[in-house]
Parts: sequence; C-alpha cells; structure tokens
Amino acid sequence: MSKINCTIFDKKSNKLKNVGFMEIKNNSNGNGELYLYGDIVSDQWGKWSDDDTCPQDIADFLKELNSFDSLDIYVNSGGGSVFAGIAIYHQLKRHNGFKTVYVDGIAASIASVISCAGDKVIIPKSAQFMIHKPTASYFWTSLNADELRKEADTLDVCQDSIRNIYMENVKEGITEEEINNLIDSETWFTGETVTDYFNFEVEESSEKVASTSQFYNKYKNAPNELLKNKIIKNNENDELKNKLQTELELLSM
Repeated sequence: MSKINCTIFDKKSNKLKNVGFMEIKNNSNGNGELYLYGDIVSDQWGKWSDDDTCPQDIADFLKELNSFDSLDIYVNSGGGSVFAGIAIYHQLKRHNGFKTVYVDGIAASIASVISCAGDKVIIPKSAQFMIHKPTASYFWTSLNADELRKEADTLDVCQDSIRNIYMENVKEGITEEEINNLIDSETWFTGETVTDYFNFEVEESSEKVASTSQFYNKYKNAPNELLKNKIIKNNENDELKNKLQTELELLSM
C-alpha cells in the first residue's frame, strides 16, 4: 500500500500544486483519497490558502482515478463559493466509483452540499454540519435595484438547487418545507442531531479537527469556537504580513 500526493503543474504560478491524495492498495483494487480541508473557491486566483479548493482541482484529481473503484472524501471546510461548490458536487457525483464522505470536523454552507455527493456519509458525534441560505457579497462594485433583484432571483434558484440536493439525502418523511425552514434559519447540527433529518452514519466522536475559514464571520449563528479560530488565523496572517513588511524594508535599505 502506498499513498501518493497528486500534483499538477500550474502555468499561472509556474510551480507544482497539490490537488489531493490517492492511496493505492494494489493494481487491481484500490481507492482514491481526496481532502477538502479549506475554503471552496471559484479558481486559483481566489485561494487564500494552499488548502483551498476550486472545481479545476477536482477535475484534475478525478482524471487520475479512472482505474479506481472507490473514493474516500474527507471534509473539513467552512464553505465558500456556492457556484463552485455546486460544480464540485456534480463532479464528484458523476464519479462512478462508490464514494464515502467523512466529515472530519465541519461541513458548513456549500461544504455541506458537497458532502451529499457521497453514497455514504459518515460524521462523528462532535462534528458540525450547517445549512443556510446562499448569499452574495460585493466589495468591488455597486448594483442598482434591477441588478439586485436579478441577483436575488439567482440566489433563489441556487437555494432550489441546494434544497433538491439535500432532499436526495433526507430520511423518509422529511418534507421540502422542513428543509427550507432549516435553510432559512441557518441551522447548525452536530453529528447526532443531523441524523434526525439526513441519512448519515454517526460514529463515536474522535478528537476534533481544527478548521479555519474566511467565511465564519459571515454566518449569523456560527459557534464561538469557530470565530475564535478565525481570530487566531487573522492574527497569524497579520504576523506574517508584518514579518514580510520588515523583510521588504530591510531589502530596500
């Protein structure tokens, strides 16, 4: 058995980049491993961290899995781009091998949608799973009333798509109205409570896996421990910026 890191050459950055891992058991019967441990972004330019994932990463990764029967997907993500996430969901859903999703720490927002691509979803009791209304953020432009109404219509269509994906994974008797209400109110589940609605398999809690995200402060009901991780990450980024600034100043002397 061997575990190899999957990389591709990124022409934009002129360097190799990681797109996941494969664990090869033997030549005839193996399984791939994919780790979604960061934010979900639209493309390479949207990445804040090496852990972030975009649809092209998944496309590149899946090209390496033609001879594999199954795929293990490990999720620990605070969410990200709704359009990128829906694309990743469909990419994984089309993979013919049996897919097992493990929610290692958190599957929030669009990461919860991606998790539903699994034929089996396993979540520890202490893990978290969050569903909410899709949102849009703007800091580079201004929109008039007509444009805002169009954006709202687009978000409504996104919510319909997301709800339909959830409905494919709910327990018998759960209605669309119930899921819509949970989406509208931004609902945070634990591994135990999520099984009241979804056909997920719960396992005994293991040690919590830390997760940082650029999106936690955008959520209305995010647990305090997640916001604390966000603050810690910001402090680390500030320290790195200060260090780089100092080095640049020394170089300019």
